[in-house]
Amino acid sequence: MRPSVIGALLALHLLAPGARAAEPELQGLVTNSTVSRTGQAFYRSFCERLGDIGPLDFNLAVKERPSAHWGILLWVEFGNAMLYRRFLQPNVADMREIAHAAADQVVEQVNRARVQALFQDTFDLAKDEL
Repeated sequence: MRPSVIGALLALHLLAPGARAAEPELQGLVTNSTVSRTGQAFYRSFCERLGDIGPLDFNLAVKERPSAHWGILLWVEFGNAMLYRRFLQPNVADMREIAHAAADQVVEQVNRARVQALFQDTFDLAKDEL
C-alpha cells in the first residue's frame, strides 16, 4: 500500500464514531475571580479549608463584586447555582473563620444537591430541562 492510502485509512479509523476515548473531565478546580485584597484573603482561606476537608470531586468558582458604598460582595458558584453569598467590609478582622465556615457550608450544599439529584425523577425530561 502507498503511504497516502495508509494515512487516509488511519485518519478514517480515528475519526470513526466511538473510536475516540472520552476526554477526562477536570475535577477539583476552584477558580478565583476576586480582585481585592479582602477577596484574595477569602479565596486563600476558603481553598485552605477545602483542602483540609479532603480531595474535591467537583468544581467551584469564587467571584467578587467590590463596591465603595456596600463593601465587597463575595459568592461561590457550583455549576450555575450560587451556593454562598455574603457582603464583607474591607477591614474584616477574622477572614479565616468566615472563609472556613463558607467552605463547610458549600461542601454541605454540594453533597445535599447530589443526594437530591439521585432521587430526582427525570423519566420524561432531561435533567437540564427541569
